[in-house]
Amino acid sequence: MTQNTMRDTSVSPATAEAGQEQGHGAKTGFWPMVLGSIGVVYGDIGTSPLYALKTALHHTSETAATPREVIGVVSLLIYALVFTVTVKYVIFLMRADNKGEGGTLSLMALAQGVLKRRGRVVFLLGVTGAALFSGDAIITPAISVLSAVEGLGVAEQGLIPYVLPITVVILITLFAVQRSGTAKVATFFGPIMLVFFALIGVLGIWHIADSPQVLLAFNPLRGLAFLFGSGGSGFVTLGLVFLAVTGAEALYADMGHFGRRPIQLAWLVFVLPALLLNYLGQGALVLKDQAAIKDPFFLMVPGWALIPFVILSTAATVIASQAVITGAFSLIRQAIQLGLLPRMEIQHTSETTEGQIFVPRANRLMLIGVLLLVFLFKSSDALANAYGIAVTGTMVVTTLLAFFVVRYLWRWPLITSVLVIGFFLVIDLAFLIANLVKVLDGGWVPLILAVGSMLIMWTWVRGTALLSQKTHRDSISTRDLIRMLGKSKPTRVPGTAIFLTSDPDVAPSALMHNLKHNKVLHERVLIVSVRTEDQPRVAAANRFQIEKISDDFTTVILHYGYMELPRMPAALANLRKAGLKFDIMTTSFFLGRRSLKPSPNSGMPRWQDLLFIALSKQAATATDFFSIPSDRVVELGAQVSV
Repeated sequence: MTQNTMRDTSVSPATAEAGQEQGHGAKTGFWPMVLGSIGVVYGDIGTSPLYALKTALHHTSETAATPREVIGVVSLLIYALVFTVTVKYVIFLMRADNKGEGGTLSLMALAQGVLKRRGRVVFLLGVTGAALFSGDAIITPAISVLSAVEGLGVAEQGLIPYVLPITVVILITLFAVQRSGTAKVATFFGPIMLVFFALIGVLGIWHIADSPQVLLAFNPLRGLAFLFGSGGSGFVTLGLVFLAVTGAEALYADMGHFGRRPIQLAWLVFVLPALLLNYLGQGALVLKDQAAIKDPFFLMVPGWALIPFVILSTAATVIASQAVITGAFSLIRQAIQLGLLPRMEIQHTSETTEGQIFVPRANRLMLIGVLLLVFLFKSSDALANAYGIAVTGTMVVTTLLAFFVVRYLWRWPLITSVLVIGFFLVIDLAFLIANLVKVLDGGWVPLILAVGSMLIMWTWVRGTALLSQKTHRDSISTRDLIRMLGKSKPTRVPGTAIFLTSDPDVAPSALMHNLKHNKVLHERVLIVSVRTEDQPRVAAANRFQIEKISDDFTTVILHYGYMELPRMPAALANLRKAGLKFDIMTTSFFLGRRSLKPSPNSGMPRWQDLLFIALSKQAATATDFFSIPSDRVVELGAQVSV
């Protein structure tokens, strides 16, 4: 029933300021948005100090590290945060918003809008980025919660056997509460993360005094000297250093929820200083006491405060996990609306916030994936090897998509576009190549997840296109049907019949089956098509197009953004206000239900035919997806060869 259309959604840097106000946070005050961004946007990147430095130093040695190694790794961490997060995302990429929304698919839609038919490469990049994010969405909850609970083992050796069971209980609980939504608990996210960032910053300041020479890490030459002077070991360490910036994509993806300026202010004034101070403090502690290399983050805390701090850190990692799960739901909704995935049941968990949604099937699949990872890897150090590839791949995709925006939308000169994007791309590719070294040690996990996701999206897009071509080839136009009906004069019954179709110019199959088997036609017929535009939201004034093509036939095209859910009752209410006369109590919805079977001449391999058919069977019904009252629905089935 949905159809993706390409329209020009050009947004220049000059309009980005206004565009970001259209996000979910537009109705809320500036400072609450700052606090909210600290709680949600920075949950992932904010919990990286739990494992980033520890994992990187463990690669050099699990028992000791030279001052050159410690200062070099801390320097790399500092400048990864400066160049990758601050310069690339906070300062540069957040200017490229699509009507206030960010993220890979938003950037893809923005680039497609200006490239139009030349956008196949952009489309493939967007699909790749979305697929890679699916790996991140599963790995983040596993590594975040596991790394926090491991702090119990630091506090008390006897608790080590309980780390895995406690992690599993927390994760199951986390996914179980998704159905109730995050609206209520989100109120506490900001204050908890505010306290967390403040404490890790204070701990950093306290321990810098242990070895002030750690401040030499601000000299970028120290990081470069370690990187290029340690052979292959330094390059592998770079892949582990990347763990410090794994939440950077959230800055861009959550722009529509909080607005650009609140996110930027929170990062520059509060989050970035806290992270830098904490990494410096960890480095100073290791320089003073080599034994602290075991777990410098938790060993910074006095013994009497360790258990409360572990609890706080666990809460922070749950928040980080919540943020990425919510992001996954949002991405899935975008992918469905853009025609990349079959329809799934999507539930709204808030009456006031559009972005608060729950996708039951995705929630179950993510929980299964997260638990499998926890049981497979058993520790955050082992999971770290699987973590970076998905995120670095997504960052490379984002950078490549940004080139099309700055060159063709912002109209930067070619040389400027190449130099700026090339600078970011070199950094991203360095991180990606460094992470690819870890493929055999766990990096295969996100690659398999990404390949599986891409295969599903490619099959769905390809199968849907082929099925649409076949349907059009075997159908007649709506206007031809009306002329035929004028001659045959079928029996007319009172009331209104609504037929949903992907193309209003072609007679809906449900309409044809109704005429063939029931041999009746309602006195008023609405042929409704739902189209998803390549912009996040469509203004109410542009929601529908109405065309009366005969005395009793009317076509309606409903336009929705890819961040919106098409709700038929609300749309019909607006149509009545616009002057379209019909009585909802005497209105019936006629939906076609196709039973697919493989065909030797489908245009796809048989295995892909079978996969497409399996995906079709898992798709939510049009009744559920479009929120159509079930007591007003008539379904007419037909068997179709793919």
